Amino acid sequence: MKVQRRHFLCLGAGAAVLSAASRVARAGTYPSRPVRVVVGFAAGGGTDVVARLTGQWLSERFGQSFVVENRTGAGSNIATEAVVNAPADGYTLLLANTANTVNVSLYNRLNFDFIRDIAPVAALLRAPNVMLINPSFPAASSVTAFIAYARANPGTVNMGSGGNGGPVHMAGELFKMMAGVNLVHVPYRGEALAITDLLAGQLQVVFGSLSSSIGYVKSGRLRALAVTGATRSEALPEVPVMADFVPGYEMSTWYGIGAPNKTPAAIIDRLNAETNAVLADPAFKARLSDFGGAVIGGPPSAMAQLVAEETAKWARVVKFAGIQPI
Repeated sequence: MKVQRRHFLCLGAGAAVLSAASRVARAGTYPSRPVRVVVGFAAGGGTDVVARLTGQWLSERFGQSFVVENRTGAGSNIATEAVVNAPADGYTLLLANTANTVNVSLYNRLNFDFIRDIAPVAALLRAPNVMLINPSFPAASSVTAFIAYARANPGTVNMGSGGNGGPVHMAGELFKMMAGVNLVHVPYRGEALAITDLLAGQLQVVFGSLSSSIGYVKSGRLRALAVTGATRSEALPEVPVMADFVPGYEMSTWYGIGAPNKTPAAIIDRLNAETNAVLADPAFKARLSDFGGAVIGGPPSAMAQLVAEETAKWARVVKFAGIQPI
């Protein structure tokens, strides 16, 4: 009986080794078909631009297409839920960003738990937003003039965003809270749509991403009053930081890649390694110049830590600003 038991143990150990070998083999052939990268915001916005740029580089490294799919609505929750419910095989990824960590406290009921249900793959970059004004706005000369006007005319200045809880929205809410101004939030189904209405004069301010607005700023169609990061942006070196006018203000949008929970570790590790290689590529870094941000990179655990820190930060902002959960 003892001999027989040892025989079964050997068989069990062998099966475990074969199973592990099978997982490695599957990861070695991954991806064998196109990979979907789901984005929760409309085409043309910062998250979409990051997804397409990263997807292009990953496609070249893997020799397989990384196709961006825009699924807008509910501050990226629709896109996130679609990824949560997708097969955990590495063929459906999420381009996550600040909105995902805001939504934890902004929404009363979600059909998923972002931290539990989305496995971190790799943190991509941090980038500041920029306070954008239509040049025809009466107080378009400086942040100080804008604040004075907004305080003198409460509830008359329209602030556009790419959707509730998105980075553009939260950058504006943080400004409202810290500057003591009453702006009317007007959410759109994507940042690009808000920029379009800002250009048309239907909005007065958008705290937009550099990637979606820098062309308009350089052409003079929009005016950049301040960047929201801790330091000036190399993309717009002449534009001051918001903290020069609102002491202590700092907001940077982060971007990262996530996958459905239970995606094989070998596939996540391979995606992480290739993504870090992309982030280290000088040509890729050069393409990021319009974002005015910095690459993050590192192991999946680095993204997990970033998500935890950002979730705690925005929970405090949502509570302090009195933003009602949706």
